[in-house]
Amino acid sequence: MDGKVKEILKELKSNGKKKNREGMAKFGINTSTAFGVNVYIVRDLAKKYRKNHSLALDLWKTNIHEARMLACFIDDSEKVSEKQMESWVKDFNSWDLCDQTCSNLFDKTPFAWKKAVKWCARKEEFVKRSGFVLMCALAVHDKKAKDKEFEKFFPLIKKHSVDERNFVKKAVNWSLRQIGKRNKKLNKKAIRIGKEIRKIESNSAKWIAGDALRELESEKIQERLK
Repeated sequence: MDGKVKEILKELKSNGKKKNREGMAKFGINTSTAFGVNVYIVRDLAKKYRKNHSLALDLWKTNIHEARMLACFIDDSEKVSEKQMESWVKDFNSWDLCDQTCSNLFDKTPFAWKKAVKWCARKEEFVKRSGFVLMCALAVHDKKAKDKEFEKFFPLIKKHSVDERNFVKKAVNWSLRQIGKRNKKLNKKAIRIGKEIRKIESNSAKWIAGDALRELESEKIQERLK
């Protein structure tokens, strides 16, 4: 471990608080390797090391929760390889690390669309979640993408809506909502898919559909999409 990594770990540890770790645990975050540092402090620290790919790789190797969070904030998406993505996604053991990495780094790589499709079909809970979180991130961040690209996700959302695992079903729901809020055309199609999902004999599917349809059909969203 080089000096810079040690220095960063020391700073992170000094900002760690027991009450933060307890709060993280209450929200379902794995704190087995966490110092208990507020994510806003990690983001502020990241400003010093923007687009530092080698440092990001070294920080990830520490296995410290906040160090890995920092790694995803400072890495250079242009230097991220498929091999790195496949390696990191296997290390996800908490929803926050999964979501932050996918929506701050992985979604900006040229492999994002392919990984969204590939990962959502995987068995591992957080790998599968990653596929759907990428769909969410792309719906929000990829302003140039065509509607037809997002429409390809709908059959996958429907197919995997029966997964009862909490962190998967919430991500499936999230992806349907985010795609459906992108524009009026996708909203109509997302609502149609939501109604199809609602008919599936699965507690997970019915929850995903009910929650998504409440937002997608709401007056607030319909007004915004006009």
